Amino acid sequence: MKIQTRVFGDVTIEDDKIITFVNGLVGFPEMKQFALIFDPEKSDSKGIQWLQSVEEPQFAMPVINPLSILPDYNPQVEDEWIKPLGEFTEESLFVLVTVTVPKEIEKMTVNLKGPIVINADTRKACQVIAEGEGYTVKYPIYEVLKARKAGE
Repeated sequence: MKIQTRVFGDVTIEDDKIITFVNGLVGFPEMKQFALIFDPEKSDSKGIQWLQSVEEPQFAMPVINPLSILPDYNPQVEDEWIKPLGEFTEESLFVLVTVTVPKEIEKMTVNLKGPIVINADTRKACQVIAEGEGYTVKYPIYEVLKARKAGE
């Protein structure tokens, strides 16, 4: 499938790379099919990637692996939230968090309270709400990313 994206221009997405959100994303319940896209020259598994809607090509949201920000990130979620995704193995569990990039880039944050859980084997995903008060919706990351880049 070929789509015209806002971030990457024309992109071909293989059918086996499409991730289906069982209930859509929070705030976007009608959008259910996405692909994870990144520029291999500018990003890696620890950098910002894009969750690109297949149904609405102009919609893409930046996401990042939370372990690259907080190595001990381990939110607790109710089993009912992730049950529709199928059986998980350690290798098939993939977690992302959404990134908010305001005009003042120094105020960039991630949503640790609402992680995206993906079962790589079934290619099904959902956005869940982490239990407890340990994680926030607006966790600042600019300094973390800046420090990591300086260390490379």
